[in-house]
Amino acid sequence: EVQLVESGGGLVNSGGSLRLSCSASGFAFDDYAIGWFRQAPGKEREGIVCSSAVGSSDKSEWYADSVKGRFTISRDNAKKMVYLQMNSLKPEDTAVYYCGAGVAITTRWKEYNAWGQGTQVTVSS
Repeated sequence: EVQLVESGGGLVNSGGSLRLSCSASGFAFDDYAIGWFRQAPGKEREGIVCSSAVGSSDKSEWYADSVKGRFTISRDNAKKMVYLQMNSLKPEDTAVYYCGAGVAITTRWKEYNAWGQGTQVTVSS
């Protein structure tokens, strides 16, 4: 059973920080690319951070311009955990954040094979 579970969301003031976690199980973690997406009310889901599979011969990471320099992705392969460190948060970062797993790095959410349930991040002004 493929399972991804996000946690770490909450309410934070503008300029604050949060660290989201994604716990993975039921698949070969090292063989999958991981992407963080978010969806704000009334808006489409957008990719914000993506990382290629650990086992890939062509390692790469991608950050959306809107979060570049503020968000950082990291992986603990032994624990099958993925983290998203979010600094200098802005009200426009308010959204439900999702962790996805796919066979290759991509910003197209429909190409991912599995998703977590999402975690709410709310940034107040």
